[in-house]
Amino acid sequence: MISVVIPALNEKDAIGSTVSDVSRVLTAANLVPFEIVVVDDGSGDETGKIAEAVGARVVRHPHNVGYGRSLKRGIEASRYDTIAICDADGTYPAASIPSLVKLFEGGFDMAVGQRHGPHYRGSRLKMLLRGILRFLVEWSAGRRVPDINSGLRVFSRATVMPYFPHLCDTFSFTTSMTLAYMMTGRFVAYAKVDYFERTGRSKVRLFKDALRTLQFVVEAIVYYNPLKIFLLFSLICLAGAVVMMAVSLYFKIVTGIMLAVGTAMVSIIIFAIGMLAVLLKQIMDRA
Repeated sequence: MISVVIPALNEKDAIGSTVSDVSRVLTAANLVPFEIVVVDDGSGDETGKIAEAVGARVVRHPHNVGYGRSLKRGIEASRYDTIAICDADGTYPAASIPSLVKLFEGGFDMAVGQRHGPHYRGSRLKMLLRGILRFLVEWSAGRRVPDINSGLRVFSRATVMPYFPHLCDTFSFTTSMTLAYMMTGRFVAYAKVDYFERTGRSKVRLFKDALRTLQFVVEAIVYYNPLKIFLLFSLICLAGAVVMMAVSLYFKIVTGIMLAVGTAMVSIIIFAIGMLAVLLKQIMDRA
């Protein structure tokens, strides 16, 4: 028994084939009974009608509210506890869902499709922004994270719903979900999947969505493990102070020495604030 949730916004060119592929794959893998829930996020085209015509159950939003909010709505509306999420644009292979379900049923709290291929790498700017976000997530989680925001994953409805208040309503839903699971001791597994060229125009606004993702990554770190982010900034200040002190001593710059000492003190203050944040979180957890 499985529910596949597919958020969609103006995806009339791809939604029909996506739903049909998922249905065919689940039937062939004997993952029955199943349902396919398409969340039409205020589309201005025939996305919802096409999805219904090929057998999906459609949940409609009167206007666009975001990728994450659509996934939350679809998960809430699902009948079965095992949930798979997949994009509507043809980028993820429906054929990988059964293997992810098997991985999930092997004892993991979430099984994630790790994307690879030329269409995943994208532009150099995209790779740079993804690298920065990945560093922050891996630093915070304390483990390697092959793909922080893959949109193809399998998990339990009962497990994910308590996290909803702290998960992003927009593009960063999957990133915030990855962090939430890893920073609360959940078991997350990855399996490589192909990533194809999308059908239609991308809804991602690279720079704006990257900044918003960075915001939610920092918020998640502060909420789940605040010392990590304060420690990172503290170490950056400390490293700057050491370099400044070395240069100032070599060139005998008195002002530089004073600035280095001041920067070192800032590093200590930031670390102390981090310890206070940890104490505050412990108090809140007990309340």
